[in-house]
Amino acid sequence: MGKVWTKERAWEWYNNHNWLRGCNFMSSDCANRIDQWQEEGFEERLKTADEELALAAETGFNSIRIILEFFVWDQQHDGFMERFDRYLETAWKHGISCMVVLGNDCMQPKEFTKPMTLGPQHYDWGYHGGRKKSQHSQFPGMGYHLLDEPELALRHYDWVREIIETHKNDERICMWDIYNEVGNAKRDQATMPHLKKFFEIAREIDPIQPLTCCVWRLPADRHQPFSEIEQFALANSDIISYHNYGTYESNIQQIKRLKETYGRPIVNTEWLGRCLHNTVQEMFPLFYLEKIGCYNWGFVAGKYQTYEPWEGLWQRYESDHNADIDFTKWFHDIYRPSHHPYDPKEIEIFQRFSRLADEDFARAQAAKKAEEK
Repeated sequence: MGKVWTKERAWEWYNNHNWLRGCNFMSSDCANRIDQWQEEGFEERLKTADEELALAAETGFNSIRIILEFFVWDQQHDGFMERFDRYLETAWKHGISCMVVLGNDCMQPKEFTKPMTLGPQHYDWGYHGGRKKSQHSQFPGMGYHLLDEPELALRHYDWVREIIETHKNDERICMWDIYNEVGNAKRDQATMPHLKKFFEIAREIDPIQPLTCCVWRLPADRHQPFSEIEQFALANSDIISYHNYGTYESNIQQIKRLKETYGRPIVNTEWLGRCLHNTVQEMFPLFYLEKIGCYNWGFVAGKYQTYEPWEGLWQRYESDHNADIDFTKWFHDIYRPSHHPYDPKEIEIFQRFSRLADEDFARAQAAKKAEEK
């Protein structure tokens, strides 16, 4: 059984890879992740993904973060495995690796959760995520997950095992993101045993890729400890990852804290929230200078509509009209449906610092080869 990588091994892996930069990716014609992975319409959506991944490479990106969908694997097992492999291959031909996400705690309470179905996916125009009642609204109760059903929890474990076992030596996958935003939707206690099991399975398989699991809650006091489930996630991660849609200053504080506490490579796996003053102009150069891998949320605006604010932001404004939220700007996404940029200056920044990173990596690799002679 594998163990958590030593810091030395983590840094060796990280330094042997070019600076990871990209986006959380779903093609613009997907209404949700069922759409992304199901058989119906997949050929057309993969063609769209191919075109948009070519645009991502032109932007300077060399990696994407993709969230898998257990429900589709469970309902269309063989087809899902084939489609996932084709997705990896489509990204790879553009020089783009994939960070693969397995679990996800961004969920609604059960009373607001509609049964999942295959086939055409409904979406509402004008709402973040394409849903009037989304996981990004503020709910009083705990979010519901299929993991809450004992027999489906066992199926989830089989899913995690098969996905990682099949691709444990796959260079197209740069990292396994074991669980997205553990403890979100008030699921800390409900998710903890499943998080432990997911990590246990991954360590038994011992893939060549590092494991990570992000922290996503930013304590108001930087000396305040992370939640128990996030502490477990960090302690079991080879590479440290975090989410932060907040200001430049809050990111600096979080980077400093994570560096000093863990001493491992760091990747920000979700950022870019213009409404909250989290911008390309400030954040991307910061990530480059601090050698922080980064994946902004969203790429080409489409059915998922993540250029719209979270519903929770509207709810916050309704309760406090002085809330510092700029609704005049897109929240996420960097290209319009036409593939014209939301802001051309953003694309110039992505390209400029990506070129610098490529030059840095080429020099480092050349110096390493010279030392080995």
